[in-house]
Amino acid sequence: MTEHYTVADFSFAVTLLEERDLDVLLPSFRSFRSKAPAEGDKLFELVEHASLPPREADVLLDEDSNDMGHTLLYRTPSGYRIELDYDNGLPHVVEFDEAVADVRAFIRWDDRFVKTALSSMLRIVFAQAILPRGAISVHASVVVNDSKGFLFMGKSGTGKSTHSRLWLKHIEGSWLLNDDNPMLRLTEGGVRVYGSPWSGKTHCYRNESAPVAGIVRLKQAPRNRFRVCEDIAAFSAVLPGCSVLRQDMRLHEALCETLADLTEMTLVGELECLPDREAAEVCRRGMATVIPSEAKG
Repeated sequence: MTEHYTVADFSFAVTLLEERDLDVLLPSFRSFRSKAPAEGDKLFELVEHASLPPREADVLLDEDSNDMGHTLLYRTPSGYRIELDYDNGLPHVVEFDEAVADVRAFIRWDDRFVKTALSSMLRIVFAQAILPRGAISVHASVVVNDSKGFLFMGKSGTGKSTHSRLWLKHIEGSWLLNDDNPMLRLTEGGVRVYGSPWSGKTHCYRNESAPVAGIVRLKQAPRNRFRVCEDIAAFSAVLPGCSVLRQDMRLHEALCETLADLTEMTLVGELECLPDREAAEVCRRGMATVIPSEAKG
């Protein structure tokens, strides 16, 4: 069985060996379901295999424990292999070539975390596949106000979601687009931010988009103060929140090229802040007093 999805105007497919209810397996993807794209317009297709070859000449590049479980990243002769383990058992495995076009997956259907594993596989692959196409997956919380998107970035625990909630409560007309993993894309009309099926612990899966008015890096501080970041400072403010296999030079270069253009086209700022109403108001005023993104460059 095959189902098609479209995120940030990129289409991809999921093909499983047996008939399964993907609306149950991937509930956050429901609003992103789409028809099969035209020939050649598909970003990638994740295809389930009954088994994948064992590790042989693979080289371990990274090991981490995070919201995607215990993750192992391997370099293979043709690309990459990622293993996801949630219960110290046989891992879920996804492999893809350097072009991120041939995507194969081994899925443990007996694992109680299978929904999380499948979603995480797609999140990892999608984030890499869009990089050469002028788009970036970022860790941020996004609110829309006056039909424009405002992204809040920062290290884990700096209050991205908290700051978004302050906008929702105190900045009239604000609504939440995504709370963890939106997509940024260069378009003919400028930089746009898109909702996605991945939104952290917040159930906010909007298949919508908005032009970007500003990207703000948050820093906890004893006061509220906003400043504009330019040139290298703007690039450096956004880079840490971008999703990329940093071991892959081609993908990393694609990210840097897109990010350089993106930070030239939109406002990037830094907000030293407290978790209070004034922080949201200072942030909104700070961006409103700067030259609009359309005039940059």
